[in-house]
Amino acid sequence: MEERYINPHTDFGFKRLFGSEFNKELLISFLNAMFHGEQVVEDVTYLNSEQLGDRVDERRAVFDVYCINERGEKFIVEMQNIYQEFFKDRTIYYSTFPIREQAKRGSDWDFHLKSVYTIGLLNFNFAEGLENAKKWHHEVKLMEVDTKEVFYDKLTYVYVEIPKFNKREEELVTMYDKWMYVLRNLSSLMQRPSALQERVFTRLFEQAEISKFNAVELKSYEDSMNAYRDIVNAIKSAEKKKYAEGRAEGRAEGRAESMAEVARAMLAKGMDVAVISEITGLTPNQINSLA
Repeated sequence: MEERYINPHTDFGFKRLFGSEFNKELLISFLNAMFHGEQVVEDVTYLNSEQLGDRVDERRAVFDVYCINERGEKFIVEMQNIYQEFFKDRTIYYSTFPIREQAKRGSDWDFHLKSVYTIGLLNFNFAEGLENAKKWHHEVKLMEVDTKEVFYDKLTYVYVEIPKFNKREEELVTMYDKWMYVLRNLSSLMQRPSALQERVFTRLFEQAEISKFNAVELKSYEDSMNAYRDIVNAIKSAEKKKYAEGRAEGRAEGRAESMAEVARAMLAKGMDVAVISEITGLTPNQINSLA
């Protein structure tokens, strides 16, 4: 493998850096940087990332990272590589699980809730109202339309468009800048940038160096990287085929065909239909019909 450091957009890479108890200081640092000090996380406890509905027939949710801080506030953090037509719907649906988990049985519960944060790290430029926005960080809360004031501050959605972050190393100022630079460029770096001298980045580059992996870790990363490349290639092929004319019909067909190509590639890798459904937004029946 030519890269020195892992690609954080892969499932293995993202969970190694942000989804393990051993490296939780990386997640804490990123969350605090993202909230610019407005939300200070001192510690996190990882929770079961697979969430089941109240009934057997309800759809499940599998989060990339799911954790709770020392104040009982919950965070869902997702790395999303593929555009989905109903991605906003998906994030809203995901946020219902940590809300419902807080319900207490019995008559004494007064409906008091702790804050829930749903964070989408997007490896594409978002659509549906944000495609023309120049900012790469979008924070969404419930708002009173007339006054433009926040109506409810305990439910927060953060969407981060990684491709829109284009600062060079010499332009990095804040910790958030530095973390975004890592998310955008880590796999293409051959050495640690001089701008990233904080202790937390010492830990990150140690954990991200591929040459330090054992045989099992290296095999897992290679498999994850191959799956990521298959997805990227499938998307590019579908876009090249369907987007050429630039018509609205072509764009719609292109998205559908793109998801189908991605699903086929993932099926060929032996991935679980339920996981493919979560990633592509296709139904299990649609996926099975592609086999």
